[in-house]
Amino acid sequence: MKNICVFAGAAHGNNPEFGDIAYGLGKLIADYGMGLVYGGGRSGLMGRVADGAVESGGYVTGIIPKFLDKIEIGHAGVTKLHVIDTMHQRKEMMYAESDAFIVLPGGLGTLDETMEITTWRQLDLHKKPVIILNAQGYWDHLLAMLQNVIAEGFMHDDHLNHFDTATSLDDMSDYLKKIANA
Repeated sequence: MKNICVFAGAAHGNNPEFGDIAYGLGKLIADYGMGLVYGGGRSGLMGRVADGAVESGGYVTGIIPKFLDKIEIGHAGVTKLHVIDTMHQRKEMMYAESDAFIVLPGGLGTLDETMEITTWRQLDLHKKPVIILNAQGYWDHLLAMLQNVIAEGFMHDDHLNHFDTATSLDDMSDYLKKIANA
């Protein structure tokens, strides 16, 4: 079974559509017979993506550090919840367990995970797909910032090829189909 890692916020954000998109993504992953790997929390978009996969009969692996388990509270409904010691262990396990990465709206933790996994791809440490789900234009400013980084000479144009962008669950369905059949 292929596993899809989803990076997402532990908050719901101000746009209620983000929760629906996260839930729908979890459902899509399960419907394609793939497993979900995520940060293990039950709150925010993280919890919604896990709920979508769980409620669709999917296999869900959550990975949460002990100190965050006290704040975000680990999702008791997932198939397997790993409560580990550090954030570094969390990211290492998430990366090792996954065949592809999808980025939903989120905050600094989501940005950290996204930049690290994309940098690793740039450095040829992996060749796994990275897809930014730019729902409702949430990541427009990040994508514009990356264009500015290129314009200022700190990144090459071809570095944008280390990730793809999708704007809807329909787009994500196409990516998941490719991943499932790869």
